Amino acid sequence: MRIYVEGVGICGPGLPDWQAARPMLAGRQTYVQAPAVPAPSSLLPPNERRRASLIVKFALAVGTEAFAASGRDAAGFATVFTSSGGDGDTIHAIMSTLTSESRELSPTRFHNSVHNAAAGYWSILSGAKAASSSICAHDDSFAAGLLEAAAQLSAGEPAVALLAYDVQYPSPLAELRPIAAAFAAALILSFEPSDSAIASLDLELLAAPGAATEMALPGLEMLRLGVPAARCLPLLAAIDGGNIADVTLAYLEDMAIVLRVCPMAGKFS
Repeated sequence: MRIYVEGVGICGPGLPDWQAARPMLAGRQTYVQAPAVPAPSSLLPPNERRRASLIVKFALAVGTEAFAASGRDAAGFATVFTSSGGDGDTIHAIMSTLTSESRELSPTRFHNSVHNAAAGYWSILSGAKAASSSICAHDDSFAAGLLEAAAQLSAGEPAVALLAYDVQYPSPLAELRPIAAAFAAALILSFEPSDSAIASLDLELLAAPGAATEMALPGLEMLRLGVPAARCLPLLAAIDGGNIADVTLAYLEDMAIVLRVCPMAGKFS
């Protein structure tokens, strides 16, 4: 099936936003790793910033950036949120509390612990009333989220926002589930082309394993391998690559998603 990209958001080590990331993803500028700090989202009022977890701040930052680039109103469109494990800091804090003598859980910790916490914040703060899905598929969570978004588009949704994010776990969870860095990305996807479209994606799900497309720059390849949400990097690079490119995303153990990415002429400078 063919779908269209209308907006992109990104926040990761050395990739503070889409405009700054584009030359590095395309290999036109040296990639320099730096701490990832999500930009304050206009959706998050000051009194909520203390309560919101880091993973929520990342999701809101990239979603806000992607919608701003697309020119669409976030309140009117369906969303797919995907993460390989959710908010590890909150889970660690809850487990630590339950093994202590007091065992009194903070209500804020509790409501941030559910896997759809980011989706809840987004829906409330943006006023979105359309369908929202929250997905987890371990290291293939981005691919699973992309399939879900494409399925919703084929079922009649005019546009769907896909938000993928992961943050590092604290010790001792980090020893069992190492995530190299905090990273998030968002895509605004539509079923029909529009004036806002910057690329088309021809998507095919293959019932056979495929070698995932790698990043040319070693630093970006390490990021792709080290953070499940960053498996999207080859796709983002192809969107801004200027030429038609094929991107393969590994999916589960015996499948693959193949994407033919066609950047729209004249959309990038």
